[in-house]
Amino acid sequence: MPTLHRHDSVFVLRFSEPEDPADAPDNAFAPEFLDSLDTALGEVESSEGPAALVTTGAGKFYSNGLDLSVVASDPAGLPSYVSRVQRVFARILRLELPTVAAVNGHAFGAGAMFALSHDHRVMRADRGFWNLPEAQLGMPFPPGMNALISTRLAHPVASTAMLTSKRYPAAEAIAAGIVHESAEADAVLDRAVAVAAELAPLRGANYAGIRTGLVAGILPHLDEPITRL
Repeated sequence: MPTLHRHDSVFVLRFSEPEDPADAPDNAFAPEFLDSLDTALGEVESSEGPAALVTTGAGKFYSNGLDLSVVASDPAGLPSYVSRVQRVFARILRLELPTVAAVNGHAFGAGAMFALSHDHRVMRADRGFWNLPEAQLGMPFPPGMNALISTRLAHPVASTAMLTSKRYPAAEAIAAGIVHESAEADAVLDRAVAVAAELAPLRGANYAGIRTGLVAGILPHLDEPITRL
């Protein structure tokens, strides 16, 4: 489950903290995971002073996105579940503080989109993929997810990623503009925290307002409840 720690001006939200990284989960967005995430983000929002947020996973995964066991077990509840995940993206985009994704491993599907919701993205250099597998899985992109991807990425990149389910390692993800930079496995989090610390003094309504202007076309779609998939 996600845990939140503060290091001076930087909040670090870890999706999991296993004793052995080999035992790390895939950090899929199960309902209880989302509950913990909401609680952590509430603590960040209620804090005061200069601050920035870093999110990261552990081991092989940043996040595997939607929990396929929830998808399979409750088809009727799928629109509500995906709507909830989209609201998390919107919440990240509305934070009054800078956000940095420390993409320590695979970022798939909604996990890849969660990373895109951050202001800055640092990806592990040697292993791991950023990937949208929906086309291969026969899953649609609802309007909110479509708007997020097609706004945050250049159109040729969004088109290739969405239509072909191309897997992007770090070097290709940088070239495509999906992430901003890469770091070695043991330095991804440190680099993300360093970037966040530099940005933390920008926290405030003005920073949030500038970001809102950049993502104004995304937020209404992420806020709109999905009625069917």
